[in-house]
Amino acid sequence: MRKWLPLTAVCLGAFMLLVDVTIVTVALPDMSADMASDTSFGGFAGLQWVMDVYALALAALLLGAGSLADRIGRRRVYLVGLGLFAAASLACGLATGPAELIAFRAVQGIGGAAMFATTMALLTASYQGRDRGVAFGVWGAVNGAAAAAGPIIGGLLTEHFGWRWIFFINLPVSALAVYVTLKAVAESRTPHAGRLDLPGMATFTAAATAVTYAVIRVGENGWGSPTTLGLLGLGVAAFAAFVLVELRSTRPMLDLSLFRSRTFVAVMAAGLLLSGAAFSYLMYVSLWLQSAEGMSPVGAGLVLLPLSAAGFVVAAVAGRLLHAVPPRLTIGGGLLLIGFGALLQAWMLDAGDGWTALVPGLLVTGVGVGAATPALAATAMGAVAPARAGMAGGALNTARQLGTALGIAVLGVVFHAGLRSGLGEGGRGLAEPLASGGAGQVLAEAPSGAAREALTGLVEAAFASGLRETFLVSAAMGLAGAAAVFLLLRGGTPAAAAPLPRPRTRSTGAQDRRGHRPYGTEAVRGETVRRAVRLGPHG
Repeated sequence: MRKWLPLTAVCLGAFMLLVDVTIVTVALPDMSADMASDTSFGGFAGLQWVMDVYALALAALLLGAGSLADRIGRRRVYLVGLGLFAAASLACGLATGPAELIAFRAVQGIGGAAMFATTMALLTASYQGRDRGVAFGVWGAVNGAAAAAGPIIGGLLTEHFGWRWIFFINLPVSALAVYVTLKAVAESRTPHAGRLDLPGMATFTAAATAVTYAVIRVGENGWGSPTTLGLLGLGVAAFAAFVLVELRSTRPMLDLSLFRSRTFVAVMAAGLLLSGAAFSYLMYVSLWLQSAEGMSPVGAGLVLLPLSAAGFVVAAVAGRLLHAVPPRLTIGGGLLLIGFGALLQAWMLDAGDGWTALVPGLLVTGVGVGAATPALAATAMGAVAPARAGMAGGALNTARQLGTALGIAVLGVVFHAGLRSGLGEGGRGLAEPLASGGAGQVLAEAPSGAAREALTGLVEAAFASGLRETFLVSAAMGLAGAAAVFLLLRGGTPAAAAPLPRPRTRSTGAQDRRGHRPYGTEAVRGETVRRAVRLGPHG
């Protein structure tokens, strides 16, 4: 039993950090109501940032955290990540205003990136042979379970203890993970690991943050405002700087030559659009269910369960039964189902309809997620030379978290515009209160009788309009991802992908003139990643 303690330590951290991607979804209305008096950074944009900043921090720092772990020790970085995550969770639970909560959610994301970047490497160092395969299988199942459990755990804690407990619950889990890690996990690192790509990390973070912030501000300022255009310009400039930095670096955080492979490009696009299409609208569905439909946090979590549960079950089956099917079909077909699931929700939802209108579409979307997800990791790493597998896996995780962050921002603009359209000219002043989870208060303040009935109908029409447009854009993202996969992915299995030319190094041999192995960090992180193909929806 002792031999599985390293797996326990890694799974505790992975489960916790992935649950926190979705656990906040059902708590947003309670957060908004609790902090309604603080206008420092509240309202609809504040709610978006509570979700977005965590995913952004994960996306921006995953690759850099992996490189740091190779250099100074993976167990050390994992422990630092656990400690930072726990401290930030405590601060989030004690936050008195939106600005504090958003800031500490960002710190949570930094800790989560340190944990997530080291999990596979710690398992690789801790297990060999058959045990390694078992460990990766359990780790993948835990990833899937985290996505399914997030809304339910969040609903239970919010309803019975208050929204702050979705953060406080991380403290005992973190303490247990730290204890088991110190007791059972050995330190490992890559000898002669290269220096950190700090310019790459800084420019990528600046680009992702500026673009996401610009899109979030569109709902308030419009596309043509100086603020929006300035932020978009900053994002483009930072991204151009990132490309230049990576092209000139001998040990880049992300080797851009990987994008010479059509397969790799297709998988990155699929990962980005899958997360944006399948998960980003759940925040707005939860706001509707709780604020307009009057459901409890637990009830809202149960409504969202068909998507994550179907994704988990289908991913487990697909990992076993569809491994011989070309990834072009599993990934592309999965994205088609995600797009059709969103279209089905848009078609079935009308003013006055309840939560049952969403269930068929959520199930179809979940099946699509489960079909596409297992093949994504294997295809990404099969598209590159073995020594680049760790970097490819990190890039895919980065693309998926970035897809979630950008998806929330883009769909927020669409949802807000749909609300205004549904309210009409006379009711557009209600768009911000409704988007911020205040539908219940708006209806409670209305006079009784015919006036309240009319306002109720207006609110129902507004939410139906906002959600339908949100689902349509989600469907477009899913179908665009499917089109990219079908156009770019050719041939059969990932193993058929030709290795890429090696980028510039000091030497073309196995070692450079000082005895350093070029790109050895990626080899250590990725040598057995192909075993971890049964990843869950957020894996």
